[in-house]
Amino acid sequence: ATLSLVSTQDQAEPPQALSQTSAEHGGHEDEEAEVQKNQRTPLKKLEPSVPIAVLDEEEGDTCAICFEQWTNAGDHRLSALRCGHLFGYTCIDRWLKGQAGKCPQCNKKAKRSDIVILYARTLKALDTSEQERMKSSLEKEQKLRRQAELESAQSRLQLQVLTDECSKLRKQVQELKALVAQHNVSASQQPGSSRTCLPGSLPSSQSQRKYHLEKVFVVSQTGNCRVMAYCDSLSCLVVSQPSPQSTFIPGCGVKMMSVANLKSSQYIPIHSKQIRGLAFGRRADGLLLSAALDNTLKLTSLATNTVVQTYNAGRPVWSCCWCLDDTNYIYAGLVNGSIMIYDLRDTNSHVQELVPQKSRCPMVSLSYLPRMASASLPCGGILAGTLEGACFWEQKAGNSYRPHHLPLEPGGCIDIQTEISTRHCLATYRPSKNNPCVRCVMMQLTCSPQTEASEDVVCSSNPVQTFSAGPTCKLLTKNAIFQSPEEDGSVFVCAGDEASNSALLWDAGSGSLLQKLQADLPVLDICPLEVNQTHLLATLTEKTVKIYKWQ
Repeated sequence: ATLSLVSTQDQAEPPQALSQTSAEHGGHEDEEAEVQKNQRTPLKKLEPSVPIAVLDEEEGDTCAICFEQWTNAGDHRLSALRCGHLFGYTCIDRWLKGQAGKCPQCNKKAKRSDIVILYARTLKALDTSEQERMKSSLEKEQKLRRQAELESAQSRLQLQVLTDECSKLRKQVQELKALVAQHNVSASQQPGSSRTCLPGSLPSSQSQRKYHLEKVFVVSQTGNCRVMAYCDSLSCLVVSQPSPQSTFIPGCGVKMMSVANLKSSQYIPIHSKQIRGLAFGRRADGLLLSAALDNTLKLTSLATNTVVQTYNAGRPVWSCCWCLDDTNYIYAGLVNGSIMIYDLRDTNSHVQELVPQKSRCPMVSLSYLPRMASASLPCGGILAGTLEGACFWEQKAGNSYRPHHLPLEPGGCIDIQTEISTRHCLATYRPSKNNPCVRCVMMQLTCSPQTEASEDVVCSSNPVQTFSAGPTCKLLTKNAIFQSPEEDGSVFVCAGDEASNSALLWDAGSGSLLQKLQADLPVLDICPLEVNQTHLLATLTEKTVKIYKWQ
């Protein structure tokens, strides 16, 4: 209706109105032209005469009572209560005067004496979102790392279990080889043969290979090296020696040598006096057992090169060995002939002492024979050798021991070594009136029932072969009896000869001399070893170690 009314009014306008309208239309056209002209020319930059700044008030800048900004000086300066809420000083002062003593924001009890003036120009909340995110990421990474360490520990435990199983299988293989060798010996005996074969005799080696010098290590320029031992798990040979820096580090220790690359390593200080015995067990962690004249028995970790356990025996310790049936037990032979038994789980003192039955001579040698399926000696125990004789301590149930005195020649015994697989032992005697030369007697360890109705046995030894060396013996040397590198069941015997400054190698089966390994000084210790399926032989003088390779 309005549109129609407007249309009617337009139609009713007089002609002069129309002319006025057209004139106004012409004026509008002139204005549009002027505007287009202005658009084609650049505009000048306008500078405001007054600053236009509209800032939003932040919540942290205003008083919660009057909603005005607080100041850093004056009556309305920044103040706080014990609960931590912020106000202007005059506002919170009036609030606590007129109202009950409570905070306006959290209603906690407050009083005027709780008002604290804050001397801060501005308050800003630090944005810690990135820090919290990084902290959360760090906690996540730490959790993953702990999980990885747990998996690594489980893997190491599994590796240890597999290593123990592998060691048991190797032991069983050695036992089977020994039984096969004994069977071959018994089968080779023809009826009616004129050759008398002693019980416990061994086959002869038919190999044409020999030991060849591979490397010479100078251990100590001043001498006084004594014993050595080989760690199979680390492929490391350790040799006792006095401290090379006796002024700063007095005492004695061991020198480490890598047999894998034939390089010598560092010196580890251990004892304050001379070391008389070194031994490694069947543990995979490389714990070295050492005995010395400073009345101590010590365990040294070759992983950290530090002494991890010390036992005070009260008397000089002459020899030591590990229990090969239970790696928690170690043995120490004392100067009075006693044997101290220690449990690694008891760090205070010994758990048992085996008192000598006869003379109280120094325990020059100590070795352990593990239990095995052997026809001659299936039981396990300790073979202890003194200057007057030898005794086999049979290990019974409940860690009890029963002594068996072996029928050795009286007096003059300086060393007893064992061959675990074949159950042979090698006793070395000094020259005497009846025998002017050094003799090494190989014996077969045997056992027989004490009575028909009793389960107890009587352990003894039978001589099998005798090897003669030179007429001089002034030192307590250590010899070796071991299986041939050919792994044909034959056994080798190697002993030092002071008269010729050499090591003599015999075939135990035939008794023939195979080699003479020359040295510059008397050979004090001999150690057969195997690394990467390569058979080596180490000989020790008081200054050097020579490594020979079987080839």
